[in-house]
Amino acid sequence: MGFVAGEVVAPGDPRVVLEGQWGHQPGLAITVNSGSRISFTVNGTAVQVLFDVDGLTIPPQLWVSVDEAEPELHVLENPLIELTAERAGQHKVEIVVKDVNEHANRWNPPFGCAVVFAGLVLDAETRLRLSGRPGGPRLEFYGDSITQGVRALSAHPESEGADGSKSYAYLTARALGASAYQVGFGSQGVLKPGNGEVPPGPDSFGWNFAGSPAERVEQPDVVVLNLGVNDQTLTAAQYGDYLARVRAAYRDSKIVALSPFSGKHASEIEAAVKSARDPRIRYVSTDGWITTDDCTDDVHPSVDGHAKIAARLTEELKADLAD
Repeated sequence: MGFVAGEVVAPGDPRVVLEGQWGHQPGLAITVNSGSRISFTVNGTAVQVLFDVDGLTIPPQLWVSVDEAEPELHVLENPLIELTAERAGQHKVEIVVKDVNEHANRWNPPFGCAVVFAGLVLDAETRLRLSGRPGGPRLEFYGDSITQGVRALSAHPESEGADGSKSYAYLTARALGASAYQVGFGSQGVLKPGNGEVPPGPDSFGWNFAGSPAERVEQPDVVVLNLGVNDQTLTAAQYGDYLARVRAAYRDSKIVALSPFSGKHASEIEAAVKSARDPRIRYVSTDGWITTDDCTDDVHPSVDGHAKIAARLTEELKADLAD
């Protein structure tokens, strides 16, 4: 017996939980960030997950898991993912964006690579359940290819080597039971534009992508900044301007400025934090957290390298979240 369509569910339905930085258009939810998530709970056996893949030049990659089973990789070349369960009953589905390719245009619509979620189609015997919004603290991470998870799996420069769910940002949020916005753009700096037509960090901050402002219902508890390694030069004043941009958007949030894991521009970033004279902005030195042995190349942490960073950062942020 084939799939008999029942309810059609829009991406903005409150029974569908979107985590991460998503822009919304009529009938669509769009993310250009690895580590973003879609989750929902159904009662039944079959559901179709719909995407718009028209015009994409490089397909994004997704991890799909049902009932916390080992995730399956889906390279999103087709607009439909069909999910079925062997038994009727309640099932939780989680879809994690493994990678939105850093080299394709993912900033200026129409995109070369993006996850464009178009909703769900339930079979006639399946119902979507209200699963509740994420609890816990709210974190936001802003960084470059390392935050994106580029080359975490291997030194392969394309999506094969990348995995946003292995990034230190994703792991830290999970360890703290937090909901998170994980925003990482390969090659981006404070001054340097990123790959894929992405502008520099201060100019992309506050936007899902070009023309789509990032709207926050609540301010984050902590904002983690990890930019600078891609900048050839960077002064304390220039980094201070970036801090001021973030502070203007989030008046009450704590801001944690990490030194790049390579140590590049660490003194300038530390000086900028001191100059801000803001007790809710603090500098965290990552010196010694990893070495080149923890990288798949000289810069990008491996899976184990990201896990080491996440363990250190989790302990650092516990203090911020306890206050």
